[in-house]
Amino acid sequence: MTESERHTFIRAENLTYVVEGQAILSAISFAIQSGERVAIFGPSGAGKSTLIRLINRLDEPTSGTVWVEGEDYRQMPPRVLRQRLGMVMQHPNLFPGTVADNLRYGPSARGEALSDQAIRALLEGVDLAGFEDRQVGKLSGGEAQRVNLARTLANKPEALLLDEPTSALDQAAKAEVEETILSVINHQKVTCILVTHDEAQVRRLAERVLRFEEGQIVADGTVLEVLGA
Repeated sequence: MTESERHTFIRAENLTYVVEGQAILSAISFAIQSGERVAIFGPSGAGKSTLIRLINRLDEPTSGTVWVEGEDYRQMPPRVLRQRLGMVMQHPNLFPGTVADNLRYGPSARGEALSDQAIRALLEGVDLAGFEDRQVGKLSGGEAQRVNLARTLANKPEALLLDEPTSALDQAAKAEVEETILSVINHQKVTCILVTHDEAQVRRLAERVLRFEEGQIVADGTVLEVLGA
């Protein structure tokens, strides 16, 4: 996607989240352009995962809101929002059954049937060709997370929200999942928001960094500007 084709896709406006009198996030505001790869980076407890949960409305902000292509997300049914903003959690939480069963679940909930051809294409896109009939209980950690990514992509999201997607994996599986994420982003041109505490991962996957500390954005810029050479 060229710079001229980009437009503001997500805009957070004074997002605040308070729990038992403690501000986890304090008046967070930023904009993300369509097609951007943005890392939400910082130490554990900085509010990164809270932010991405607010963006997906898994939690509701105490105040402030999020705009998705100019529409206040409080006016959208959560199901519609979560289809547009597909979320991949740290742990896959796949349903018992086959890989194909898991991929069909989201579309079937909307009354759509995912064809065998579409399932094959999704699995090829995450380097799992031929895994349609594999039982999810037989998958490795990296394979399960790539199925999780394919399951999210089955809903045809406009953005991917990745919440520490490799933190539970060993180095080999982590590299496989990162490579798959990059391939998906590059081929499908989706907007990507990555939550991570791993600086090396930021450098590999992101082009822009929002650095968080204690519920605040303390830096916003390119990887080079925020993290240095």
